[in-house]
Amino acid sequence: MIEIHFILVEPAVPENIGAAARAIKTMGFSSLRLVNPANHLANEAKWLAHASNDILENANVYPSLKDAISDIDWVIGTTAKKRRVNQDYYPVNKLNGMIQKKASTIKTLAIVFGREESGLTNSELHLCHTVTSVPMKTTYPSLNLAQSVMIYAYNLSLLELNTLNEDEEKKDEESLIALKAKTEKILSRIGFIPESAIYNRIMERLMILGETDIHLVHSVCNKINEKSEIHSDEL
Repeated sequence: MIEIHFILVEPAVPENIGAAARAIKTMGFSSLRLVNPANHLANEAKWLAHASNDILENANVYPSLKDAISDIDWVIGTTAKKRRVNQDYYPVNKLNGMIQKKASTIKTLAIVFGREESGLTNSELHLCHTVTSVPMKTTYPSLNLAQSVMIYAYNLSLLELNTLNEDEEKKDEESLIALKAKTEKILSRIGFIPESAIYNRIMERLMILGETDIHLVHSVCNKINEKSEIHSDEL
């Protein structure tokens, strides 16, 4: 079973935090992480949570998004508008299919929501492996924070009920996060630095691979590493 976490970055209105907690619990989830939030235990938050106070009370609070996602295999950011021309954006209704294709190659998943007024910054989106959005017929009025959380939670609740029933778990070395580590080492070895556009583009595309492709790329990376070790020994 994949652990799904909802992360709110610097939510400024306690009522929005409470409403988001209610949306999360209503759809069958329990993990809320907060980055530099307003008072999430304020009465205003509890009133809007309405029988979801346990979500608020058990929420983990972090000083930065980087800290909040340190243990997450796949980080999915949300945004209302396109920020980077070289980044792919996926509609929320495609998300379940993307997760399903990964099967048991990931154990933890996080959906990250930005500030009420400005969303996630470019640097925060850069920390996300994949960026998604909610397609809308009009650009205004836009969805508020709690509405966005509800849409994603409802969408993911269908996945939880219908597709996350894998009995056989893959070995850790076959996971997506392990493939990411292997690829980072190979890119570094051949001269691509993390700050380069192609490095980030490769890592971005890597994170949306399905399970079959993940295992295939693992095989390629293993062969590259094997050849590199042989070459090093010859030198």
